Amino acid sequence: MGSEKEWYLEYEIHRNRPGLLGDVSSLLGMLGINIMTINGVDNERRGLLVSTHDDSQIKRFLAIVKTMDNINVTKLREPKLSDRLAVRHGRYIERDADDKKTFRFVRDEIGLLVDFMAELFKQEGHRLIGIRGMPRVGKSESIIAASVSANKRWVFVSSTLLKQTVRSQLSDDEFSGDHIFVIDGVVSTKRAGDSHWELVRQMMQMPVTKVVEHPDVFVQGTEYCLEDFDYLLELRNHRDEKITYEESDLNSGFSNFDFN
Repeated sequence: MGSEKEWYLEYEIHRNRPGLLGDVSSLLGMLGINIMTINGVDNERRGLLVSTHDDSQIKRFLAIVKTMDNINVTKLREPKLSDRLAVRHGRYIERDADDKKTFRFVRDEIGLLVDFMAELFKQEGHRLIGIRGMPRVGKSESIIAASVSANKRWVFVSSTLLKQTVRSQLSDDEFSGDHIFVIDGVVSTKRAGDSHWELVRQMMQMPVTKVVEHPDVFVQGTEYCLEDFDYLLELRNHRDEKITYEESDLNSGFSNFDFN
């Protein structure tokens, strides 16, 4: 008997009928496979987090399910972060088919976005995350909520949220892996001076999490490029919204800055 191992199990329902979920749950129970969490991940699919001490029971489950006409197992693997969130929220994160580091969200999925970022924030070491979105869509608020969820403190190195800020230095207690460093790419690129960029470059070398709003603007005219980012997140008001960087948007809100 080995140590308990977690699995993500997903199956597709061909012909739904009363009791089908109960049949699957009963079968898992009979085989000694524990159901940890279960949820629908779209209209026709169920996702489950299960655990077992004996991998052979998973193979037996698959063999039995193949004889059932109503369902088809589509995924069985060690759970990824996206799997855990899909079961928790009942929906999958939309991921770019060509650029696997790009994940897309709309405003009614902010809870899913916050949970996703929080899990990234909990991980140790260097991590560079970019977040795209139109003004006032909820980017900064989502970063703050994810920091709270991850039990991290956030530091705005440049920002237009509340107190509009461009920082050129940080206090000693702010240089810590317990902080999430947030950079507004528009503010830093369009308004900041050399001392600010010295601070940005210093942070980019630190093994901590950095979040850059407007990463496409951030990389313009700098030594950084989009390939440097580990994750690119997009937040829209609705699926069809285009994220643009019009000059009127870039120049809005840049008054009464606090330079320090």
